[in-house]
Amino acid sequence: MSELKKTVQFLKGIGPAKYKRFQKLGIDTIEDLLYTFPREYEDRRHIESIKNLKNEEKASLRVIVQGDVEKVAVKRNFSIYKLPVRDASGTAYAVFYNTPYVQKSFSIGEQIYLNGKVKIAFGEIQILHPEYEFANNKERNLFERILPVYSLTEGLSQNDFISIQKQVLHSYLDLLNEYLPQDTVLRNRLCDIHYAIRNIHFPQSPQHLKVAKYRLVFEELLILQLGLSLTKSRLIMNQEGISFERKPELYKFIDTLPYKLTNAQRKVLDEIENDMEQEKTMNRLIQGDVGSGKTIIALIALYKAILNGYQGALMAPTEILAEQHLHSARELLEPLGVKIALLSGSIPKRKKEEILKRTELGEIDLLIGTHAIIQENVTFYKLGIAITDEQHRFGVRQRAVLSSKGLNPDILVMTATPIPRTLALILYGDLDISTIDELPPGRKKIKTMCIQEERRRMAYDFAKNQITEGRQVYIVCPLIEESESIEAKSALDIFEEVSTHYLKDFRIGLLHGKMKGQEKEAVMNEFKSGKLDVLVSTTVIEVGVNVPNASVMIIENSERFGLAQLHQLRGRVGRGVYQSYCILICNSKNDRTKERMQVMEQSENGFIIAEKDLELRGPGDFFGTRQHGIPELKIANLFKHIHVLKHAQKEAAILLEEDKALSLGKNIALRRKLVEKFKDTLGEISL
Repeated sequence: MSELKKTVQFLKGIGPAKYKRFQKLGIDTIEDLLYTFPREYEDRRHIESIKNLKNEEKASLRVIVQGDVEKVAVKRNFSIYKLPVRDASGTAYAVFYNTPYVQKSFSIGEQIYLNGKVKIAFGEIQILHPEYEFANNKERNLFERILPVYSLTEGLSQNDFISIQKQVLHSYLDLLNEYLPQDTVLRNRLCDIHYAIRNIHFPQSPQHLKVAKYRLVFEELLILQLGLSLTKSRLIMNQEGISFERKPELYKFIDTLPYKLTNAQRKVLDEIENDMEQEKTMNRLIQGDVGSGKTIIALIALYKAILNGYQGALMAPTEILAEQHLHSARELLEPLGVKIALLSGSIPKRKKEEILKRTELGEIDLLIGTHAIIQENVTFYKLGIAITDEQHRFGVRQRAVLSSKGLNPDILVMTATPIPRTLALILYGDLDISTIDELPPGRKKIKTMCIQEERRRMAYDFAKNQITEGRQVYIVCPLIEESESIEAKSALDIFEEVSTHYLKDFRIGLLHGKMKGQEKEAVMNEFKSGKLDVLVSTTVIEVGVNVPNASVMIIENSERFGLAQLHQLRGRVGRGVYQSYCILICNSKNDRTKERMQVMEQSENGFIIAEKDLELRGPGDFFGTRQHGIPELKIANLFKHIHVLKHAQKEAAILLEEDKALSLGKNIALRRKLVEKFKDTLGEISL
């Protein structure tokens, strides 16, 4: 196996510069290369005749060079090179752009293959800037086969990638060990690993490709399922928990709220109360759309625990969101005598030490904070319930660490990123799932429109009118500062542009993740209090920020965000009595982007948007697998391969029922692969 762990730099044809390019693609070792699968395929088995070529279509030809290359100067610094070719049915021209070397590449009478887009114009047939290969080349990398198409980076061509992949398959494929147990392979009628890897890269036929792909998708989903099952069974056990009593003060509190709970909120609250009153530990996920009222449900659950003489903890992924929760908790619970404190990275050392001491002594009833809550030096006197908000930002392990701060406290996790049920069951298989699928009455629909880059002025003129009417505006950018590798507007650039041009007469603030906690808090407070008209920000305002007077959300380079994230950002407006608007400024005209933006224009339902996001972008982008400690899916798509997932789940159950630690000899190779894939989550836990 050690040979497979060698870096690709040792392969023939890869020097230091090319090695860096492969690293950019996430490829470091020979094994990485074997498991870097094509993104699509081009069937070049069919060779077309010149007379049957159709305008604007791509085609592969086998032709004879009929004459010398002719250079045509089109304009300064741009020339085309025309090579006359023929087959038995007619003549055509291979047209190359700015490639003077082709003048010496071909000999009259030589047979070559061409593949490119056909252009029929000016009475001649042209194949534009084609790929070519000489017919006497026995390797035949590019023609008369199903050709893999890989994702590339600057300085790497498809031909480079294909040649190196062929070299690796030839020299190293046999060193790859089959790690699925033979029973699993036979039970699920899978091909072996060598067949699968060979045919995923260079399939002999569409059927060979189908068989290979099924095997690799199945294996990836089986590993995912086994890893999650083992991780969860070790980290979060269904242990005996705290049985909280019903207290009349809780219902007085609910009755005095300034608004009535929706039917969906009441249903979820009943489920939580029922869990909290049982003798086993609660493990529940609340998912609800932006603004559906999850926070008040969390505060009611915390108050129930506090009334029973226990402490509560509420962990949020950002300081801004933690502070938002602090504000809500103080407003509603402090008048009832609940002692509340905030713990985050930016709190001065002396104050932090005081909070830690008071928490340990039980003088603080509710501790709200960021990851700081799960540091080793945080000790609770009597933790009864632990809540994490925006659960998709935390992994299973972090949740378990928070849980370990008490003696089997109840666990409640919340997310405003609606997750399709199937995916939720995979990610949160250890949790009962509650859904708040109803928004509070009276909320106006946010009017959403997508405009192209060239109409930006219109968006800012509209924003100007809204500010003049007394409203406030968010402008969100994908980057903090300009990047050489990513074409997108940065928050710093936009801040300068709107300050000196579009909105120069208004008060503008800047907010981004590199700012210190106190700076962020100061800017946010200025915006909340109305001292700023406009807030230019990165996605740090994605969750939790509540400014009822903000009525316009402008999102620059909206094509660079996932739909679920756009929906989150849009949810920052529409929180007051005013009609609100979301303007998506898009810098892409491709069909996929148009389809995604139409989803945003047509739907405000977070669950529908999440389903579409998963379908269009795949799960890796959707829930940020790295934050979950879940291995990245290279070939499986949880949306498209749901039928394979069901078979993989069934197989995982069979394997674990027979051998719950996967310690039998036949399962050892699978266990090793599992530890390797889930090293971030399983950490030191030995299977």
